[in-house]
Amino acid sequence: METKVYDVIVVGGGNAAFCAALSALEQGASVLVLERAPEEKRGGNTSFTGGTFRTVYNGVDDIRKIVPDLSDHDIARTDFGEYTVAQFLDDIGRVTQYHTDPDLAETLVRQSTDTLLWIRGHGVRFVPNYGRQAFDHEGRYKFFGGFVIATVGGGRGLVDGEAKAARKLGATVRYDAHVTSLLRGASGVEGVRVQFGGGVEEEIHARAVVLACGGFESNREWRTRYLGPGWDLAKVRGTRYNTGDGIRMALDIGAQPYGQWSGCHSVSWERYAPDFGEPEAQTSGQRNCYQFSIMVNAEGKRFVDEGSDFRNFTYAKLGRIVLQQPGGYAWQVFDAQSDQFLRDEYKLRGATKVTANTLEELAPQLEGVNPEGFLKTARDYNAAITRDAPFNPNVKDGRHTVGLEIPKSNWANPLEVAPFQAYAVGAGVTFTFGGVKIDTTARVLDVADTPLPGLFAAGELVGGIFYFNYPGGSGLMSGAVFGRISGREAGQYACGLRTK
Repeated sequence: METKVYDVIVVGGGNAAFCAALSALEQGASVLVLERAPEEKRGGNTSFTGGTFRTVYNGVDDIRKIVPDLSDHDIARTDFGEYTVAQFLDDIGRVTQYHTDPDLAETLVRQSTDTLLWIRGHGVRFVPNYGRQAFDHEGRYKFFGGFVIATVGGGRGLVDGEAKAARKLGATVRYDAHVTSLLRGASGVEGVRVQFGGGVEEEIHARAVVLACGGFESNREWRTRYLGPGWDLAKVRGTRYNTGDGIRMALDIGAQPYGQWSGCHSVSWERYAPDFGEPEAQTSGQRNCYQFSIMVNAEGKRFVDEGSDFRNFTYAKLGRIVLQQPGGYAWQVFDAQSDQFLRDEYKLRGATKVTANTLEELAPQLEGVNPEGFLKTARDYNAAITRDAPFNPNVKDGRHTVGLEIPKSNWANPLEVAPFQAYAVGAGVTFTFGGVKIDTTARVLDVADTPLPGLFAAGELVGGIFYFNYPGGSGLMSGAVFGRISGREAGQYACGLRTK
């Protein structure tokens, strides 16, 4: 039985949680981090990401502050552009259909760059995200879609670096720790109940608690209840441990539910992927190069404008669209012209892939797809392309179709160069958008918008930031920004109580 009283307990073990731990430690607080997963599966959803961050930058000089070892050669061959506060805010507003909480969005955007520099100051290294956010086109790279920065080692490298820094500053980290409820006393939240390794429930006391343990995407019952019918069949991209515990615990003591409980980040994913992600598996279900394909459903029909915008602004809503198709699946079809743009995950084991030298040979191999419908769709698509606009993967090139019921607005290359290849996809859910309400200092609010004393939150269990969709790279950025804020505020609150 734990008898020590900590200043701050952080529930969770991903990017948001360790940013909270680091920030609380900087205030002089004693910190206990409780991660539900065993140590070998640590890191929450962060471990399954590419470690990419969307952040404000005003040209290459700002990039060099975050990536100080950026070479002159890279600078000479790259158009980094800029990404201003106004652009970031516009993107969040546009993709969330202007439902985003303006105060939380403003905090996220305006503190993004400083937060990345703060993380780098704790020993985490970053690189430009070549190959995913910039293609080599005619000898030049141009970053597109608004974000440039990736962590060395991806998401696992990020959380390992943050955890190492937190332990160095004195944090205690315990794994296989299932927090089941919050302790509430006269002064507010005063600790947690927790089971270690499935054993007897214990109480651990603290002066403040930060909840940073994810949404409810790994809870099939909650997915069906809140996201709707069929979502129990979706694959979970990340950790199996995000079952909504933090949200439930906060609601149990009066926290206000907030945000889009019927919404989630969901992507085009390997149709036959495992039910949950496995951080140690050398496979990936990502299928995010659809903008260079046509996507067809069981009827052989296209159902989405694959080139409506940069991948960064469309991929997180595509899973829902795929799930709505007959049978909840689709196929992405490419020809040889697009092969150079397919990411490595298309080439790893575990991909459901078929190839052929003609479309006629490909059609019957598309399991569950009407062959005649597919061939008509492919021929109509090829005939509808305006070929006067040159293809350019780094910009919205305007190479589009004319006269189709569902247009393709950019990157409309015809399917005409063999070999042809196709990949079966379903829906993969990343994280849910509904959660608890916080203010800009990360205090959890009750139904009257009054802070619950001693309770703070960050990361994917915070509601109100994302609705319907999200700009790629803003999830990790949100976790880091509000993780840092929550740890600072919890640390100051706890140390203030300690000295009274």
